[in-house]
Amino acid sequence: MQLYPGQLRHATPAPDSPAIQTSAKEPGSAARPVPAQAPILWFHNRRTAAMQRNNRVRSRFNWPLRLGAALCITLAQGAAHASATDSAATAAAPRQAFFGELHVHTMNSPDAFMLNVRTTPDDAYRFAQGEAIPHISGVTIQLRAPLDFVAITDHSEYMGILPRLFEPQGELAALPIAARLTDKDPERRQAAVMEVLMSMGDNTPMPALVDEALRQSIWQEYVRSAERYYRPGEFSTLIGYEWTSSGALEEVNLHRNVIFRNSDVPKQPFSSFDSVEPRALWAWLDEQRKQGVEGMAIAHNSNLSNGLMFPSEVAFGGEKIDAAYAALRQRNEPLVEIAQIKGTSETHPLLSPNDEWAGFELLEDLLGGRGTQGEVKGSYARDAWLAGLVMQEQQGFNPYRFGVIAASDSHNSGSQVEEDNYHGKIGSADGTPAARRGGSFINTHHIKYSSAGLAGVWASENTREALYDALARRETFGTSGPRISVRFFAGTDWPADLLTQADWAQQAYARGVPMGGELPQGMGDSAPEFLLWAAKDPSSAWLQRVQIVKGWVEDGTTREAVFDVGCADGLSPDPATHRCPDNGATVSLKTCDFDRHKGDGQIAARWRDPTFNPAQPAFYYARVLENPTCRWSTWDSLRTGLPLPEDVPATLQERAWTSPIWYQP
Repeated sequence: MQLYPGQLRHATPAPDSPAIQTSAKEPGSAARPVPAQAPILWFHNRRTAAMQRNNRVRSRFNWPLRLGAALCITLAQGAAHASATDSAATAAAPRQAFFGELHVHTMNSPDAFMLNVRTTPDDAYRFAQGEAIPHISGVTIQLRAPLDFVAITDHSEYMGILPRLFEPQGELAALPIAARLTDKDPERRQAAVMEVLMSMGDNTPMPALVDEALRQSIWQEYVRSAERYYRPGEFSTLIGYEWTSSGALEEVNLHRNVIFRNSDVPKQPFSSFDSVEPRALWAWLDEQRKQGVEGMAIAHNSNLSNGLMFPSEVAFGGEKIDAAYAALRQRNEPLVEIAQIKGTSETHPLLSPNDEWAGFELLEDLLGGRGTQGEVKGSYARDAWLAGLVMQEQQGFNPYRFGVIAASDSHNSGSQVEEDNYHGKIGSADGTPAARRGGSFINTHHIKYSSAGLAGVWASENTREALYDALARRETFGTSGPRISVRFFAGTDWPADLLTQADWAQQAYARGVPMGGELPQGMGDSAPEFLLWAAKDPSSAWLQRVQIVKGWVEDGTTREAVFDVGCADGLSPDPATHRCPDNGATVSLKTCDFDRHKGDGQIAARWRDPTFNPAQPAFYYARVLENPTCRWSTWDSLRTGLPLPEDVPATLQERAWTSPIWYQP
């Protein structure tokens, strides 16, 4: 059978296999061929016969999910680390890792439509299931393997309106704005476009375009489309949309995606035309819950919020943050996107100067900010988690006990998450290598966009309800694109040989808490012990290291530290620096062929915090790093013959982040 670069060359063990053998590298693999790139504007943020092939590919992606331990185990007690053998027992996990997309736009988003995107929600559902769909460039786009779930999250503001304005015989054709948008004079057309978009930016919607009956009709079309493609147990279509608030400030991003648990949904979305305040959105979700409609908000692009996404004293709108605010936010916003096309929101070098990986895929210019960099404090997840610990200690509440996912925010009806299969964010604005190299979108150079990301969810089955419940309990992780599987548990009384036992995952659930959980109070002076397991994406690079990031409060001051707790290639972290030695993995900038002789297919670690103080509140989350590979911009250079761009790195280390586990004295 054909193997993707880096795929394990051994048979996949059965789920109840007692042990697995060390993975083999691909000896002397030839350079990956560079595919030919066929030739492939403007405001915000064919069906094929390939389904059989993609179904086979899906089975390749399932192999890590059936493995319950690791090929390389690193046992760590405090500062002392010892390497174990490269084998461990597998376990039939009570929950499986499902990969999906919770943030994708179609032609029904105004910005996508204005940039010539003409694919529909139906196209987006087909794309998520592995089919090819058309791209504005004239090519088709397709994932290497199907996703397990997807949510179409078109902007609620003028959702589906623009396509109707352009229908010659449509229900909106008689409106004056429709005539101006289709005028033969390009200047009048452009003026009409600006009129529509300025009404969004100024939060002064055109009454005819927000007619309640019209909005409800369009929303019901969304629901019917999701119902058509929902196959419980195989493919889940979560119903949702994007609440697109910039707080009446075009440079500030306060956007949220709203996801519902099942097909019991409101009559119409709550949009930023209803209110630009996050508190109002959360209150609306509370009210819907009273009526039997369960939904949540997921914040995204906090990195572009200018410090307003995670305020520490005064909330957006001017009200002081208090216990009621914290409770309202916690009930309704359990997750944040940690990575997407418009950059990562984990942390920033100015906030985490001792974290060598803090500068990964940052996008710092505010939207519409003409090169203006925003405030970093209050804009990144790690900083928010630290601020929450301080609030809890000093005021008795924590509004920032949230988990993480990743998503794409693609406006092409399909997730652009593969570095060598990237076609831009939004239609004709960046749909070709030339446009991505030289253009800008909302004053941000396209070259700085990322090919990211995906959500990972540990759920008992692939249904809307099971996936939603996992999102709500924060048993989630995000990746920068590859389907890296990662488990993360904390407890205090693990058996010494736990990671060698076939049912280690079940025991970890029974004896501890998974990612997104909270360690129970009354632990005494015992330092928590963590279990971390990660498995590579079969079509991506080998894993290099697994890390645990800790944040805590010491005498009223926030602290953070990064611990490498598991290294590939039989290496061990330095007990003084807590860093793995460099494993020497390389990537060719001439071919983008990555090193297949360094790294591991799986890494697991058992680690006890050497800095633990039972009196200090803390959080811990895991980060998994691959060996270096080519960034999408390097692939573009390879295909076009253009020199490598100077303002972005040629390579990157794809990664995964888990939701934290919290400790509160």
